[in-house]
Amino acid sequence: MRRPAAILAIAFLLAAGAAAVWWRQQGQLERSQDEVIRSAAKRYEVDPSLVKAVVWRESRFHPEARGAAGELGLMQLQEIAAQEWADSELASSFRHEHCLDPRTNTLAGTFYLGKLLRRYRNTDNPVPYALADYNAGRANVLKWMEGDSETNSAAFIMNIGFPMTRAYVTEVMERSRHYRF
Repeated sequence: MRRPAAILAIAFLLAAGAAAVWWRQQGQLERSQDEVIRSAAKRYEVDPSLVKAVVWRESRFHPEARGAAGELGLMQLQEIAAQEWADSELASSFRHEHCLDPRTNTLAGTFYLGKLLRRYRNTDNPVPYALADYNAGRANVLKWMEGDSETNSAAFIMNIGFPMTRAYVTEVMERSRHYRF
């Protein structure tokens, strides 16, 4: 009778050890981009916790991430958004593949996110509008900005027509609050 209990105890210890290693690796990965995130956030005057939350949601901190629609890198940038950043920075030799570099990607993505936040500055909280725009595009955001949702962010979130985009907005906002601590 003692033998099965010992086997169970050993199995439990092995599982707990594996979980601890996994947890430590996830924490290291989650902190791996902090320097480039802080630098880009400072340069473009965007809350670093928001940038980090977007990186978390878009790529889980994997700089080589690629999306099904051609998005690249940490912030999953599409070519048109990345090119807009490159044009603003007068980077004439820029190619979309440069977005696989964490620094380049985070600079371009934070520039774009900052632009979206300024676009909705006349609302009570531009963050959900900017995140919805980042995820689903401006045309969809304009459809969802009806009545109270034109300036009331809580009403806007409830009015988001795509469940996946609504989840994206709420997850990123929640994660951003987590990163402030």
